Amino acid sequence: MKLLIRPAPEVAIKSKPVRRQQMRQLRQNIRKLLARLDPDIQVDGSWDRVDVEVPEGRGLAGPVIDEMVRIPGISTIQEIGVFPFIDLDDVADKTVQAWAERLAGKTFAVRVRRNGDHDFRSIDLERSVGAALLQASDARGVDLKQPEQEVRIEVRDDTFHIAHRRHEGLGGYPLGTVETVMTLVSGGYDSSVAAYLMMRRGMRSHYLFFNLGGTAHEVGVRQVAHYLWDRYGSSHNVKFISVPFEGVVAEIMRSVNHRHWGVVLKRMMLKAAADIARDYNAAGLVMGDAVAQVSSQTLTNLNVVDRASDEVVLRPLIAMDKQEIIRIAREIGTEPFARNMPEYCGVISSKPVTRAKLHRVEQEEAGMNPAALAEAIANRTDTMVSQLLESTQTPEEVELIQTPAVADVIIDVRHPSEEERSPLRLTNNDVLKIPFYELNQQVPGLPADRQYLLYCDRGSMSRVHAGHLKAEGHANIKVYAPVV
Repeated sequence: MKLLIRPAPEVAIKSKPVRRQQMRQLRQNIRKLLARLDPDIQVDGSWDRVDVEVPEGRGLAGPVIDEMVRIPGISTIQEIGVFPFIDLDDVADKTVQAWAERLAGKTFAVRVRRNGDHDFRSIDLERSVGAALLQASDARGVDLKQPEQEVRIEVRDDTFHIAHRRHEGLGGYPLGTVETVMTLVSGGYDSSVAAYLMMRRGMRSHYLFFNLGGTAHEVGVRQVAHYLWDRYGSSHNVKFISVPFEGVVAEIMRSVNHRHWGVVLKRMMLKAAADIARDYNAAGLVMGDAVAQVSSQTLTNLNVVDRASDEVVLRPLIAMDKQEIIRIAREIGTEPFARNMPEYCGVISSKPVTRAKLHRVEQEEAGMNPAALAEAIANRTDTMVSQLLESTQTPEEVELIQTPAVADVIIDVRHPSEEERSPLRLTNNDVLKIPFYELNQQVPGLPADRQYLLYCDRGSMSRVHAGHLKAEGHANIKVYAPVV
């Protein structure tokens, strides 16, 4: 099987040096990825095309096409038949064999491209082949302006090829032809789609995850990061960086007015991301914000957030609505990950500010201990994305209790302000009020002969922290999940 690969139109209009570099990178990416399927696959090409020759009889057709349609920088993949050029009648005969049955009931047009010296014109061959197809098929007729089917033939010197099935590629630029970026990922719809769009645009992207509480969430994010890299970016090695941010969250809760929690958390992430990005020579930071989707994503708040760093911040989803983002997530395969991703709800204000003032936010941050952010950055872990599944820890199974025993102690892990608005009252159980950001400090001091059930309104934060504590050896920790 032979394939003709055309680059995205944006590549074709570049200057000669840029186009040459991008086509060389595209061939290199294709060669590297297809070699994993079969080392005998041949990849060659020129300034405007890539030619791929796949060995016959090895069952490679399906896997090769599946791989090719996921490589950034490709506009179309055309399956072709290659033959020696004898004369116009021979071209017509072979085209009839390839196309006659597929034209039944359709209008068609023959398109010919010709390179080299020949004693005929392209239009001569188009007319000859068109006449043969009309006579040998049940086509409805020829339509040169808007045909239902185009029959494409290319003559190159003493050979010609006939195009068969055509497959659409991802478009965009070849991966590695644009600068490297650092993409902030949470595993949800927005960040996974943003990461995909950056890869499609030719940017090699490292994945940066801020762990706000426990193993369960990080495992899910590792899985979606590996999936994105494996399907759309595995021609290049990248890192998954996990930053333990529980201490920073705790410091925000202690020191910052609750109305500014969301904005300050985003600023702390951006500060950390800018610091880490310099170690990877990343030229920009990518975030999944869509304007006005949540309170921290008003234009005013985004401006305040961006002032935390001098790095360029890219937001490919900025003008998309949620349904469009979910549609793309479904198309690229990240929707199931996002739908099942644990949601961390610990930094939610009752009345979040929508028009933050930079000087007010900076005053709030001045009361924070800077050691919390520095410690989080220093304690980050870096893993090659290709090795993520090998190094993934299975999240601890946490038992959910709907009806606690009388001896069980309930730990309300909500923030004090949230607990005050909706107190948890149980008739027969002791209730301890330990905010989630103080669990690691206080749980080791609790009597070990009691069973403790963590509680929060949504249940997600309590499960995350229960899994984290259980992984540290606290076997007497479960989750209180009352029937709603």
